[in-house]
Amino acid sequence: MFSERTNWKLAHNRFTQALAEVRADGAKVLDLTVSNPTRAELKYDEQAILGALASPRALDYDPQSKGLREAREAVADYYRQDHAVRDLDVEQIVLTTSTSEGYSFGFRLLCNAGDELLVPKPSYPLFEFLADLQDVKLVSYELIYDHGWQMDFPSLEKAATARTRGVVVVHPNNPTGSYVKDTEVAMLNSFCRKRGLAVIADEVFLDYRLGETAHATLASNRDVLTFVLSGLSKVAALPQIKVAWVVTSGPQHEAAEAMARLEVIADTYLSMNAPLQWATARLLQQRKGVQPQLLSRVKENLAELDRQLAAQQGCQRLSVQGGWYVVLRVPVTRSDEELAIELLREKSVLVHPGHFYDFPNDGYLVLSLITPQREFAEGIRAIIQKLSS
Repeated sequence: MFSERTNWKLAHNRFTQALAEVRADGAKVLDLTVSNPTRAELKYDEQAILGALASPRALDYDPQSKGLREAREAVADYYRQDHAVRDLDVEQIVLTTSTSEGYSFGFRLLCNAGDELLVPKPSYPLFEFLADLQDVKLVSYELIYDHGWQMDFPSLEKAATARTRGVVVVHPNNPTGSYVKDTEVAMLNSFCRKRGLAVIADEVFLDYRLGETAHATLASNRDVLTFVLSGLSKVAALPQIKVAWVVTSGPQHEAAEAMARLEVIADTYLSMNAPLQWATARLLQQRKGVQPQLLSRVKENLAELDRQLAAQQGCQRLSVQGGWYVVLRVPVTRSDEELAIELLREKSVLVHPGHFYDFPNDGYLVLSLITPQREFAEGIRAIIQKLSS
């Protein structure tokens, strides 16, 4: 009765079962996996956000396949103001309800059934489900850690086949927090140009850099066909406001043909609703109030983590350049899943095991840096106590 593309293992894994049992027992869980900024004790301008949704223009139906021009202009202004992309044409932008939908549009645009896309490892586990739904095969290339994260281009070369259609990069990566370096962008462009491949760049965490060095968006990448994905979920910390976008760039003739086809895909669904499109400009302005709060939270938690780690030798954190997450390297005395379950049952601390993000071996835990500070500090103490026992 059901398609093979949805033939997933739907049973709860041991970790999920353990979490349900601990919560059922009524224990207070220190959640060091917080990913929802609306529940991270931030201060939002409620009046401005709710007021933005009350435009009377939303009563009119004006279907535009790429999205209303005013909303796309607001996105273009964001790139001009925050990322110095001076020549971004509003016609290069297609609005979507989420980056997941943006991925789906890109996968459909580039791939026939059974074609391949190269994706980083480790990275966010969403790709597998999106690829299954679009009948696309994912092939991994490695991110390696050597005094910081870097793309392993030999593994990228090895992964490419005649059916490869593009390379996905996450800039900065979730969970490693590593940006794609300028030198890597140049090598990536050369790799893709030789093979006629596109780049799909997920930049949802682009604004959350931890150092002084700015990292350029790939929205201005002209060397190869490039699709940049982002949205209000992270840019303005409004995941419940379903506004995202795809920015297309590259050689003029390729980008023009891609936009013509993307417009048909978007027109087929017309998934964006009028109230959110008319609100986009005002909602994007919310980033100016919420991003400093998030960056302050991330930096304070990172400093607290370093302070506690300095007093022990059992584990270390890996280098992180941006985003909301940090990776701990821990002793391999059991699987990451077993360690995470023990932390949950014995310490009531919730962390993600590294294999959730496709780390190649055990010895990694992934923590959220937007967890409220007191809870984060308490959770780190419990983790270190467990690892030291």
